[in-house]
Amino acid sequence: MIDASLLVSASGCTPPVSGQQGGYGRLKLYLGAAPGVGKTGAMLHAAWELQRHGVDVRIGVVESDGSAEVEALLAEFLPTRSQIRTTVLDLEELLARPPQVTLIAPLAHGNPPGSRHAKRWQDVQELLAAGIDVHATLNVHHLESLRNQVEATAGLVVDETVPDWLLDEADEVELVDLPPHELLERLREGRVHGEKGAEGHGAKSFSLSSLATLRALALQVVAARADAELHRRYRQSGRETPVVLGRLLVAVDGDLQAESLVRHACQVARRRQLPWSLVHVDTARPRSEHRRQLLQSAQQLAERLGGEVIVLRADDVAETLLQHAQERRASVLLVGHGQPSRRRWLTKGLVPRLLRSGKDLEIDVLTGGEHGPLPQPAPRRHLASLWAYLQAPLATLLASGAAWGISLFLELSNISLVFLVAVLLVAVRGGLGPALLCAVLSFVAYDVLFISPTFSLSVHHQQDVLTLLFFLLMAALTGNLATRQRRQMEALRDTQAETAALLDLSRKLTAATDRQAVLDAAMQQFALWRDLDICLLGPDGAGGLRDEAGLPPNLSDNERAAAEWVWQHELPAGLGTDTLPEGRWWWWPLSSEEGPLALLGVMPNDGQPLPAQRRRLLAALGRPLAQALARAQLAEALEKARLHGETEQLRSALLASVSHDLRTPLTVMHGAIDSLLTLDGQIGEQDRRELLESTRDEAERLDRYIQNLLDMTRLGHGGIKLERDWVAPVDIVASALQRLKPVLAPFTVETRMAGELPLLFVHTALIEQALVNVLENAARFSPPAGHLRVTVESDERELRIAVSDQGPGIPPGEREKIFDMFYTAARGDRGGQGTGLGLAICQGLVTAHGGRVTVGDGLDGQGTTLTLHLSLQALPRLGDGPEDE
Repeated sequence: MIDASLLVSASGCTPPVSGQQGGYGRLKLYLGAAPGVGKTGAMLHAAWELQRHGVDVRIGVVESDGSAEVEALLAEFLPTRSQIRTTVLDLEELLARPPQVTLIAPLAHGNPPGSRHAKRWQDVQELLAAGIDVHATLNVHHLESLRNQVEATAGLVVDETVPDWLLDEADEVELVDLPPHELLERLREGRVHGEKGAEGHGAKSFSLSSLATLRALALQVVAARADAELHRRYRQSGRETPVVLGRLLVAVDGDLQAESLVRHACQVARRRQLPWSLVHVDTARPRSEHRRQLLQSAQQLAERLGGEVIVLRADDVAETLLQHAQERRASVLLVGHGQPSRRRWLTKGLVPRLLRSGKDLEIDVLTGGEHGPLPQPAPRRHLASLWAYLQAPLATLLASGAAWGISLFLELSNISLVFLVAVLLVAVRGGLGPALLCAVLSFVAYDVLFISPTFSLSVHHQQDVLTLLFFLLMAALTGNLATRQRRQMEALRDTQAETAALLDLSRKLTAATDRQAVLDAAMQQFALWRDLDICLLGPDGAGGLRDEAGLPPNLSDNERAAAEWVWQHELPAGLGTDTLPEGRWWWWPLSSEEGPLALLGVMPNDGQPLPAQRRRLLAALGRPLAQALARAQLAEALEKARLHGETEQLRSALLASVSHDLRTPLTVMHGAIDSLLTLDGQIGEQDRRELLESTRDEAERLDRYIQNLLDMTRLGHGGIKLERDWVAPVDIVASALQRLKPVLAPFTVETRMAGELPLLFVHTALIEQALVNVLENAARFSPPAGHLRVTVESDERELRIAVSDQGPGIPPGEREKIFDMFYTAARGDRGGQGTGLGLAICQGLVTAHGGRVTVGDGLDGQGTTLTLHLSLQALPRLGDGPEDE
């Protein structure tokens, strides 16, 4: 029987941030107060209707436990009876062949050892992330935050739980309900879980009152979701502005009540629609390992339930809580009453101080209930603690000797100061316990050695009794104050270490410009932790992960599966978590809005899971590291985009140049060859020779264009290798003029050589090509029958080859731009034919030799002068071969 069906949206305790992408599956939960209300039947009926309409519905796992009603409905989906009793969810098979909808009942169930996830609800998360819709059943008493309340009011022992945020994350919740008396009747008849009903969840396990309690809880949960949906719809319509209700803070310590406080806080926050935080005030007092484990368990529970975990370091708990509540604008503070404090006469109690000083703050106190005293583990003798207590009698003995010597010169009133110094030193070095022991021993020594009658505990004078009591009081207070200062100093030292680690990492990451530099900076910081092995993994480009920094991990199959799972889902896994915890590594994702960037892997040397405080510090360090990786990735993407734009621009310019400049010689050659073929018998010998010479000249011109393109390509990719040798500058100039003899024939070429020129240690062919490009550029823009001049001179450092022309010249503002590829000056040397690569190649060839190219005025203030500056090398001594630079 189904009395209510509510479709509500997620609200309340917020789930952990995950890497949900587009195509995320929808989760529908069939919520009931107890077994037997008909959740599985309602789910199967709805699934059967979906199947009738062509939806691919597949059973993931449905545990019938012999129920005739469930087995009859399962028969609609499964052909054989053996397949009905499915107890293990085959996650890999569902992911390999994903259906549209998969059915899971019950949701609150653990997986067998060795499975990918410890809990079935974690499998559901992965199915949803794969885009598969999931329909599942859930009893209200399996919610994590209700566990203590259910055990206390309904008398049920709850072994399996699911986090509350999973209920809030559901897209649809259907309440399956039965009146308590009808449900109890079904239980008594054994219709629930077959024959196991009376032994398991049968009538003996429930009563009308317990069923009524569970029903009220179920209705309360659904009502809270409905209320959240109402607020959401009003906000969407714009008819009402949401009221900020504040925040709920729950203060916990390492005691048996901590987890109960966390669960109760989550329920209160859900009902009131408040964000909530767990706050622990660390007073730096020594605590047992058992208390540390209880505190860590409560903090992990708060993280699972969606709360924020905050650790404050201070000595005054009440004042710190109130100050933090004021800073966070909290409206509710939840504390536990706990066990009576043995120092209440000294601290005046936490709760009374909060009630007295907490103005405008609702303070809720949860009593300790049936919790017994916290079990104390057997004390363990450590060499350090034994030495701390041995310091007390040693310090007392030394102080007694010093006081005995001082008593020969000073009065009795000054002797007590020596013992106070001893108590103070022991308190600073050993703590409160050794300090109190030293105070008692100093009290006895002071009485026996210096109070009349000496060497006796008796005191004759009343003023001496007051002196002894005052000394004991001052020794105890001094020891207590010194111990407190020591704890505060240690707490400040820890805080300073964490802050320094964050600042140091941020400073190193600021100087990192690329991904590898960021990873190297992170490993320099992590290398300071000697008790941890740390590595950073990144994508290998083939769908896997590779080691990028740190210790190369030798991963087992389970550890590699955990790392890949973290990469896919952007949630922590591995050692100390509920997902693939069998390995030695704990994995933390370093993610941005676009997805995962790297994985931080941590392996403790002792093989124990990392404490919560250490994990939070690593997570805190991971945030700036992820931001730096995202910044490096963005910079790399921008650089690729810039290079791509420049490449496209270069390609367009090259195509335009080739289509215009290379087409001209081809057209001339094609016309000459057509004339020879068509008018072969009608063309005179002189005309034939002119046509052939024109074809040859244009072919040489085309060859130079293509050679320029090839040279520019080799320069851009570093393909030119300098094979240097000693050569005379005159030979280079003569060879270049000879190559361009047909081009320079219409011009008057003047060469000026300075006296005796030194030899050049260069790649002869490349420098000759650079000079050819300059000469050709000068000839292209000089007027017909113009004058060209080639000047060669040198000094102690360099040799200069200058080519001057009488062309239109280059404006001063454009002289540096002429060496850019495909640049054309409006009135300058780039204004005629050519691909615009000649001077760019010239500069590249000369620069490769360590030289430079400059631009100046031409002959008589007209035209342009291009000068090649080449560095001179010292001539080798006789018998020494030249060395390439």
